[in-house]
Amino acid sequence: MNDNNSVTKKICEILGNTSRKACVRSFGCQLNVSDGEKIKGLLSDMGCDFTDDETEADIIILNTCAVRESAEDRIFGILGSMKKLKELKPSLIIGVSGCMTAQSHAAEKIRKSYPHVSFVMGTSAISSLPKLLLDCIQGTKFASDISEYDDFSATVRQVRESSFKASVPIMFGCNNFCTYCIVPYVRGRERSRQPDDIINEVRELVQNGYKEIMLLGQNVNSYGSDLGGKMSFPQLLRELDAIDGDFIIRFMSSHPKDATTELIDAIFECGKVAKHLHLPLQSGSSSVLERMNRRYTAEKYLETVDCIRQRDPDFSLTTDIIVGFPNETDGEFRATLDIMKRVEYDNIYSFIYSKRSGTKAAEMEDMTSEEEKSCRMRELLAVQREISSEHYKRFIGRTMRVLVDDVSKKREGFLTGKSSEFIIVEFEGEPSLIGSFAQVKITEAMNWAVRGELIK
Repeated sequence: MNDNNSVTKKICEILGNTSRKACVRSFGCQLNVSDGEKIKGLLSDMGCDFTDDETEADIIILNTCAVRESAEDRIFGILGSMKKLKELKPSLIIGVSGCMTAQSHAAEKIRKSYPHVSFVMGTSAISSLPKLLLDCIQGTKFASDISEYDDFSATVRQVRESSFKASVPIMFGCNNFCTYCIVPYVRGRERSRQPDDIINEVRELVQNGYKEIMLLGQNVNSYGSDLGGKMSFPQLLRELDAIDGDFIIRFMSSHPKDATTELIDAIFECGKVAKHLHLPLQSGSSSVLERMNRRYTAEKYLETVDCIRQRDPDFSLTTDIIVGFPNETDGEFRATLDIMKRVEYDNIYSFIYSKRSGTKAAEMEDMTSEEEKSCRMRELLAVQREISSEHYKRFIGRTMRVLVDDVSKKREGFLTGKSSEFIIVEFEGEPSLIGSFAQVKITEAMNWAVRGELIK
């Protein structure tokens, strides 16, 4: 990759003492947000300040998502509206990065159809940002780097959005090739970071006062499979749990096929690992799961759930569900509802299937109407509201340890945070508690959160 120190120095020499403002907008998953923080780190090293107002910016970077075509359409719409900004400020540098630009056809479309865009940068080319900006400053009309690199930008300083919660990518890419998913095509194959790099980064974050560490990967459960047996994900959790300090460890996302007994043991035995697992189901029908290429059956999924529930019947589980996968029958949909009722998820993230060009599922003929899919989604959400309303009652009377996030947007004088179980907790308190742990006795359960009283 590039010698960023010399490139950054040259940019600073060219710009002199000129004040530059940058606007970085990240779309999509938490990995994208983490990438956006690295982009900000590089811009900060070049002397940039940051603004959320695009009209004030000298540099605008859209860090894009490609998981759905609607996400790409949104970015193209935003890019179109930026033509006016470029006309008003010809020196404005507009860049596009992220999963969308990792696709050569999308990068080419931007080059041809949006001439006011200055550069595009792929998901694994973040470290090339200084070189791309230097090219633009020196007069290049369109700079591009969408190459695949093994560089994880591990040495890039991040400008983090929070002073007490930090995301730490531990691996990149995906080997699973679910038929509905574009990720393996835009983020490449699985590449694990070296364990010592992760451990040192987490230790430094904890020393700097961070209270929540979120380990990120497309499938964190398969961490280390490319490291020759050096370390597995459960072993990594145990190493991080041994770091001195008062903090909580979370992770996402997990693939059910790799949710081993060893992983479950580590979750229960590590005191700092959150007692919560996000375990994407996607469908409760084994036939749909096969068409999705998920590589587990509904029965196998439930075996994993039972293994967890035998250890702790109240353990917190959340999930992802896709409604209306091509040719999903009513019976297959009912199988999903049956598993929801059996597992009793604390929360679900549900989506109506939308065709994604470039995936296998996009080639499947689909006879299920959009009206039918919408009806199923409404029913699914109604079932989950009923489950959550009842299931959250188990916390009434308990004291929960909560990492306080923010002031409540719903009730004046109240704060909000998340428990170890990833449950939203509301309680009355002073804003000075934000960024710290609080003990809250739960008095009320709703279908989206619990409410309680601060124990002082």
